[in-house]
Amino acid sequence: MQRIALVGLVVTLAVLFLSAGSRSVRPRDEVLRLHLRSRVFEKSADLNGADQNGAYRVVEKTVTWNPRKTALIVCDMWDDHWCKGAARRVVELATPMNELVHRAREMGVLIIHAPCTCVDFYKGTPQRRRAQEAPHANPPVSLSQAVRWGTKWCWPDTKRETELPIDDSDMGCDCETKCEIHTPWTRQIALIDIEEPDAISDDGQEVYNLLEHRDIDHVIIAGVHLNMCVLGRSFAIRQMVHLGKDVVLIRDMTDTMYNSKMKPFVNHFEGTDLMVEHVERYWCPTITSVDVVGGNPFRFSEDTRE
Repeated sequence: MQRIALVGLVVTLAVLFLSAGSRSVRPRDEVLRLHLRSRVFEKSADLNGADQNGAYRVVEKTVTWNPRKTALIVCDMWDDHWCKGAARRVVELATPMNELVHRAREMGVLIIHAPCTCVDFYKGTPQRRRAQEAPHANPPVSLSQAVRWGTKWCWPDTKRETELPIDDSDMGCDCETKCEIHTPWTRQIALIDIEEPDAISDDGQEVYNLLEHRDIDHVIIAGVHLNMCVLGRSFAIRQMVHLGKDVVLIRDMTDTMYNSKMKPFVNHFEGTDLMVEHVERYWCPTITSVDVVGGNPFRFSEDTRE
C-alpha cells in the first residue's frame, strides 16, 4: 500500500509540474498578430482636377510577425525624473508595461532595456554584456553621430516630417509649480523586470548589432517620452526607420513631455494623441498593448477625458 501511495504521489507531482510548465512555455508557432494604424495623405480635387489641400486618412491593417524576429525596446523608463508629473506617470505605466514585457518575452521576443545615460548601473551583467559583445554589423546608412542629453541623437528629418504638433520648448513640465531640471535617474525603474534572455543598451550601434546578429527585422518601441527620446534616441523610431526595420510604436505605452499651457494649448493627454498622430503620419504605424497582452488599452488615471 505504501508503494502504491508513493507511485500515486510521484504521478501527481509530475502532472502538476507539466501543467505548470505548460503555462510558461509558449508554442513555437505562436505569432504576433498586430493591428497597425497609420495615417495616409490623400489629395482631393475639384471638378477641374485642381489639387486641394487634402487630408490624412486613417488606415488600419493586420499583420503577423514572427516573435523570434522581433525586438521590443523599452525606452527611458527611469527610476525617477526631474519633472514630478512625468515621474508619477512612469510609475503608473511601469506595471502594465512589465506585463507587456513578460508576455512578449514568453513568446520569444528579444527585450532590449534602454535606460539612457545609466546603463553603467548594469555593468558586468549578462544582459549588458550581451549588447556589448554582439558582433559588429555595418549599417546600411550612417548612424547619427549627434549628441543630445548624454547619448547619440537622430534629429528631425525636415524632408520627411513637419514640426512637432506640440511646443515642448519649455521642456514640457505640466506641473502647477515648475520643477527644477536636473538628472535624478540612476537606473531603469525596478517595476520592470530584467530577466536572463534580455539585453541592455542605450547605443544605436550596439542595438543594431543585436538585431542583425539575431536576424531581427521587426522593432516594437515603448516608453517615454514620445516627442523627445522615443523619436530621437539612436536606437529609437527615426533611426530604426532609417535603418530599414519594420517599426511600430505602442501608443498606449508612452507619454509626452508637454505642458498644456504651451501651444496648441490642449490637455496633456491630447498633446500625446497629437504626437501619436505625428508618428503615424510621418514615421511608422502604431498598435496598442492589447495586441500582445489582451484586455483593454492602458489609460493614465489622470486622463479623465470622455
